[in-house]
Amino acid sequence: MVTAQFGMVGLGTMGRNFLLNVAEHGFSCVGYDLDAAKRDLLLVEGEGMPIEKADDLVQFTAKLVRPRSIMLLVPAGPIVDSVIADLLPHLDAGDLIIDGGNSHFTDTDKREVALAEKGIGFLGVGVSGGEEGARHGPSIMPGGKLEYYQRVEPILKAVAAKVNGEPCVAYMGTGSAGHFVKMVHNGIEYGLMQLLAEAYDFMHRVLKLDHARMSSVFARWNDSGLNSFLVEITAEVLRKADSETGGPLVELVLDKAAQKGTGKWTSQAAMDLGVPIPTIDSAVSMRQISAQKDTRRLIADKFAGEPEVALADEDLSLAELEAALLSSFIVTYSQGLALLQTASAEKNYGLDIAEIAKIWRGGCIIRSALLEEMRRAFTVRPELPNLLLDDNFVQIIADSRESWHNVAAKFSQNRLPSLCFASALAYFEAFRSERLPANLIQAQRDFFGAHTYERVDKEGTFHTPDWGTK
Repeated sequence: MVTAQFGMVGLGTMGRNFLLNVAEHGFSCVGYDLDAAKRDLLLVEGEGMPIEKADDLVQFTAKLVRPRSIMLLVPAGPIVDSVIADLLPHLDAGDLIIDGGNSHFTDTDKREVALAEKGIGFLGVGVSGGEEGARHGPSIMPGGKLEYYQRVEPILKAVAAKVNGEPCVAYMGTGSAGHFVKMVHNGIEYGLMQLLAEAYDFMHRVLKLDHARMSSVFARWNDSGLNSFLVEITAEVLRKADSETGGPLVELVLDKAAQKGTGKWTSQAAMDLGVPIPTIDSAVSMRQISAQKDTRRLIADKFAGEPEVALADEDLSLAELEAALLSSFIVTYSQGLALLQTASAEKNYGLDIAEIAKIWRGGCIIRSALLEEMRRAFTVRPELPNLLLDDNFVQIIADSRESWHNVAAKFSQNRLPSLCFASALAYFEAFRSERLPANLIQAQRDFFGAHTYERVDKEGTFHTPDWGTK
């Protein structure tokens, strides 16, 4: 093979499997990595496919059809800039670089501008699905100039996951739209994972269910409205026995959750845009709290011996927990999609929320049955500001509301942390409230800072200089 249609720099787990996916669909490929062992492994796993390795960047770029299409799947941050700098001397005007990592959207904007000045195209592409998705079909979120997306569209559509024959890839919009959408996807992922962790904690510490029972409950929920990848793997994780002790493997995993930054970035972006996403924020906070294991151990010793409240009706509690989890899932998606709506308008991305819901139905980590209904909601009302305004979701939450409150109360009664369940419920109740106590906050601000306020009974802006007198 003298020429290749598609190149990959970075042959770690994601890059190698993505390139094998491309080759398996009949596109000729070449891969490069600094690590010779990874280059050799590509050839071993790609035996019989139209795939080659390159031992250096000169050889790599020489093997590619012009204009070249080169994807990077390397760790986000300075490494991306380093790889781009190494590639540039070997590229020609019109060549295309595709960043498939979890880059911060602001870095993507800067790279697109800098490369455009050199005549090089750039796409920021979100890829979700992990190792399995990369190899057999991820959800792909490309952003940048439409003409560059169209150049690689046949390849991306071929390798993407399929739902009812529809590929889980679509052009997201201009600039950093693809990486912004992937960032929000990961923020939603944080929220859903923490909700599932809290549900597991409730079953484990309050209902005292054994792991086989918990696994069967999550598996049953996966056959209901909660059908999703994360619920499915939760059942599998709880079922897994440790090969050494024979006990549940999950109980031997240290309770310190790591993070790579995309959840935090989502919270930061939402704060900058003035969009409330408290459930996602809470999930980020819980990961940070979990990381402080030593401090938690010391504080736990100070409050040791507090009694637990026994719950008598397991079936009722599980039914209520299922309803509360479903509503909390909906609210978490709502927060992320509301952020995308606002970001699209503020950043001129041109996002199609229905299309995003569509491509998230398969391949990605947050895929769930709920997304088809979300696709419908945004197809009917493309400018829908919040899912809580859609009648179908209104009905689901109305039916679950009493259970949701009961579950929140039971978490509290049992001294069990439930930051995500609580914040999801509070978010709903805040938006459901036509009047909030923010009037007191405005009065306080005017008292100490003369910040002024509006009145409910007449137009204008007012300041009261003598709040401290009757």
